Amino acid sequence: MIEQDTIKLLRECDAGIKMGVSSIDDVLKYVGADKLKKTLVECKDKHTELAKETEKLLNEYKDDGKNPNPVAKGMSWMKTNMMLAVNESDHTIADLITDGCNMGVKSLNKYLNKYEAAEERSKDICKRLINLEQNLALNIRGYL
Repeated sequence: MIEQDTIKLLRECDAGIKMGVSSIDDVLKYVGADKLKKTLVECKDKHTELAKETEKLLNEYKDDGKNPNPVAKGMSWMKTNMMLAVNESDHTIADLITDGCNMGVKSLNKYLNKYEAAEERSKDICKRLINLEQNLALNIRGYL
């Protein structure tokens, strides 16, 4: 049970990290404020560091990880592009990223509770990812 919960939690973290990086990439070219851009790039870099840790643990379990749900990713991309087409502003970007962070925090907490038998290293990665998402939403509130 421990191994299965660990793998499942790591897969969800892997998908969440990939979704976060993709979402940041989708909006970066539209950012106006240097401080907002710096905040997003730094968060993306931290996601990338967590991705490496997650991949390393998944490799230990001989697992390939998980990609984000294609429907969710497509819907996110469509929403981002439609909202930015109507209003290409830092406010819109902060709104989109905050929504994504909130969904990520909600999902990751759900998986952390669901896979409670997971080993501590995987729980730690999940908790750090949740913290990253919460901090990003907090750090960009000034642009809402």
